[in-house]
Amino acid sequence: MHELSIVRNIVALVDERAAGRRVKRVDVEIGKLSGIDVRAVNYCFGMCAEGTSLSDATLVIDEVEGSGRCEACNKEVHLERPLGVCPCERRARLRIERGEELRVRSMEV
Repeated sequence: MHELSIVRNIVALVDERAAGRRVKRVDVEIGKLSGIDVRAVNYCFGMCAEGTSLSDATLVIDEVEGSGRCEACNKEVHLERPLGVCPCERRARLRIERGEELRVRSMEV
């Protein structure tokens, strides 16, 4: 479960930035194409936060929808999977533009 190491890194990053202050809330963006299981992140958060400035913090996850842009027609297309082709007549490859994010957006202390 790579989510455990991801959550450990998030907690360490926020704990360092908090500089001893109690953290009340952490807002994170996770892209739906990132391969990260949001349920596993939620599950691991409390365990990883225990004994840190985040021990009573609430984790808020914003799941970012996936999208890609066609290399032929430049149309933006919604993606459910990281691979895809545009529905245009050229069936060109899509460049992923959103959905692979893993970002700590903010923290409330």
